[in-house]
Formats: sequence, C-alpha cells, structure tokens
Amino acid sequence: MHVSIPVSYPTDLTDDQWALLEPLLQRTDGPGRPTELDLRTVVNALLYKNRTSCQWRMLPSEFPPHSSVRYYFDKWRHDGTWERINDSLRQAVRQQLGRESEPSIAVIDSQSVKSTEAGGDRGYDAGKKSERAQTSYSG
Repeated sequence: MHVSIPVSYPTDLTDDQWALLEPLLQRTDGPGRPTELDLRTVVNALLYKNRTSCQWRMLPSEFPPHSSVRYYFDKWRHDGTWERINDSLRQAVRQQLGRESEPSIAVIDSQSVKSTEAGGDRGYDAGKKSERAQTSYSG
C-alpha cells in the first residue's frame, strides 16, 4: 500500500508566518463565488516561483493550477493586497524592535538621484526657437 506524503518546499510558509498573512488574504463578503482554493498553497506557490524564477507553467503539481496562482497574484497586485501585506509586516517588525509602527522621519539621499552633468537647456525644441516659428504673418 502506497501512502502519499505531502511535499514541502523550503519556501513554504511556517504556521506562524501563515497566521500573520491569513487575515490579510481572507476575502471580504461581496459578490462572486466563495474561494475554494487553499490560499496558503497559493502563497506557497508564489514564494516558490519567486525563489526559483520558474515559469508559471513549470510550477510543481503539488501547487494549485498555474492559472489560478497567476490569477491571485494579479488580483492581489491590482487590489493593493501586496501593499497591505508589506505595510503590515513592516509595522510588525518595527514593533518587535520596540519602535513606533510608523517611521517618524525619512531621509532622502540626493546623491543617488540621477541628473544631467551640466546645467542648461536640453532636448529637441521642434523648431520653436527659430525665427520662422516666432514670426507672425502680416500679409
């Protein structure tokens, strides 16, 4: 008799990690069918894809169908879920470090901003500075 052992990957979420993410991914009441997929396996598939850089169609068969995983990736990107997850995790880490959940100051390094090396006008003016473009016809 063959017993199937669930496959796990190093990229899979731990129970503690899933406990942080699950409330952020649960669907609110609204129109449409309820979610039938296990969202933890969807997130695990996305973490696997991120780490391995595999093609969507190359996701192992232990994960939901690649089209479903891609659907949730796109949906969460468009509806702001990824941003909410990032904000929530950043706040949690700051609180664990004994800091306020939101930073009180920001530093912008002006040296890392690319600009032109020399000042002055740049670019194509489409003839706007020529005499003909500025002279009106008084016929």
